[in-house]
Formats: sequence, structure tokens, C-alpha cells
Amino acid sequence: MATDIDLHLGRRLRRRRRLLGLTQQQLAHQVGIRFQQIQKYECGANRISAARLWQLAEALESPVSYFYDGLEEAMERGGSAGQGGEMFSRKETLDLIQAYYQLDERPRRRLLDLAKSLHDGEAA
Repeated sequence: MATDIDLHLGRRLRRRRRLLGLTQQQLAHQVGIRFQQIQKYECGANRISAARLWQLAEALESPVSYFYDGLEEAMERGGSAGQGGEMFSRKETLDLIQAYYQLDERPRRRLLDLAKSLHDGEAA
């Protein structure tokens, strides 16, 4: 049975993997396991050991602490981990983020300024 912590770590694993555009198969190959194990980690069915978490963090180019970000707040909300991050699990959001980071710095800055100005225009 998955604990709230296992579910939170699994959600963070899935979010980071998708953000980098990796499939479960690709990530599993990088850490030397089968993709089914990645599936089990992501849904919280299997607990991620400290050593495996380190390997996953290396493969996903993130610090181990990334997986624990927001955990304390989620636990305080009664284990509803992931509620605040639902928008980051949408495909549309991930596509937008990936496209944004494929731009050079100058167009990226212009796009950010445009988005901010559109938001400011709605607030007025």
C-alpha cells in the first residue's frame, strides 16, 4: 500500500521525466531497470530506495531534494500531494515549457514579457 510520501515522490518523478521529454522506457534504460519499475514508482506502488532515488536524480539532472519539494505542505493538507501542481502534469503545460526552453535567450525574454503584459492587461 502506497504512503503519501511514496505518492508524492512518484508524482515528482513523473513530472520531471515528462518535463525532460523522456519516456518511462528511456529513463529505465538510463538507470538500468525495466520500465515497469518506473511505472510502479510513479504510481507509488513501489517505494523508491535512497540509492535508486540518487540514480533517478542523476538521470533526470536534478538534486535529490527536488523529489521532496512541497512534501511538507502536502502532508499538512492531509496527504493531498499534487493538488497544487496539477497544472504541471497537463500535456499542454509541458509542451509550452519545452517549447519555451528551446528558444534562444532573447526570444524567450520577449515571450515572457508578452505573457506578463497579457496578464497585466487582464488585471486592469
